[in-house]
Amino acid sequence: MKKNVLIFDTTLRDGEQSPGCSMDIEQKIRMAHQLERLGVDIIEAGFPIASDGDFRAVQAVAQAIKSSSVAALCRAKFPDIECAWEAIKDADNPRIHTFIATSKLHMEYKLRMTPGQVLKAITECVSFAKQFTENVEFSAEDASRSDLDFIVEVTKVAIQAGATTVNLPDTVGYATPSEYGRMFAEVRRQLPDSRRIHLSAHTHNDLGLAVANSLSAIENGADQVECTINGIGERAGNAALEEIVMALNTRPNIYKAKTNLNTQQLIATSQLLTEITGVTVQPNKAIVGKNAFAHEAGIHQHGVLNNTLTYEIITPESVGAAGNQLVIGKHSGRHALHFRCRNLGYSLSDDELENVYKQAIHLADAKKEILDDDLRTIVAGMKSEFKNGYSPNTI
Repeated sequence: MKKNVLIFDTTLRDGEQSPGCSMDIEQKIRMAHQLERLGVDIIEAGFPIASDGDFRAVQAVAQAIKSSSVAALCRAKFPDIECAWEAIKDADNPRIHTFIATSKLHMEYKLRMTPGQVLKAITECVSFAKQFTENVEFSAEDASRSDLDFIVEVTKVAIQAGATTVNLPDTVGYATPSEYGRMFAEVRRQLPDSRRIHLSAHTHNDLGLAVANSLSAIENGADQVECTINGIGERAGNAALEEIVMALNTRPNIYKAKTNLNTQQLIATSQLLTEITGVTVQPNKAIVGKNAFAHEAGIHQHGVLNNTLTYEIITPESVGAAGNQLVIGKHSGRHALHFRCRNLGYSLSDDELENVYKQAIHLADAKKEILDDDLRTIVAGMKSEFKNGYSPNTI
């Protein structure tokens, strides 16, 4: 049996906090509608008390979205919670998401609170949020650097106060997969009551481990993950939604989990975010990068032409890409070149193909990638020379 993992998308909140990624109200609504088409379970629309603009944006998203739950983030303070509820109260399925830090470092230097005071705040604020909606999430900020016994106590108190989801974030991207997974396993083991709520993972990519940590959490009891499109977010970013979802889809025997997402909308969602923010993804970005399904090396091209499974573990169509690309460059082989020429309508003899290949590779040393127009020019020139009596092997 595969467990269902809820996808909590925080592109509009944590993602927007990434420098250069801020969005106006109309852009947030466009992005939210696309996230809804993608099928995310929860859309975190923003932090309403942060500004009047963010309040209005969260309110607009809450009113526009019908099939996804809409969440608003708030500190564990009564005014924050009231503001969050006011922003999302018109949503079909609103969620209040309240948080307070639980690590010794944060409690001592940021909150100036004792562990006992933090536990009291959790009880009071989760209980207060429950007056507005049944759908309340509590987050233990900096959970991965908190004392594990204290995290178990924090989770217990949050559940007793009425939280239906408890999030244990790796707020600063410090955890390793084994450490992060162990925290979830221990909470599930020590708290039988945790079986009636969702445990959520929220990871950051400061050490490049965000996706690995999220997957480890799923293996060890998490049934919600908080992530962003293209992995945007504070500092080095959040866990990339598209990578988590496709890892679960591609390796069901390992993770034994599934999601409700329409993965064929992943490319469209990634591209819309790029259009709105102007922040592009690196070409070799997993799943949604320009080169994710591109092949230049001759050995790879030959394998893909015979059977795509030789070098592709995911079909391009499954994430909404038109297909793979056989890039003609200096590493390409004759099989791919012949395939591209045939697609352009050219039927070449072995000698003609060899001639085109030599010219294309020579040109590739100068311009990196050979485009269709380059091949047309090479073939046209070769045909002209052949008519005039030149050897087909002329370069």
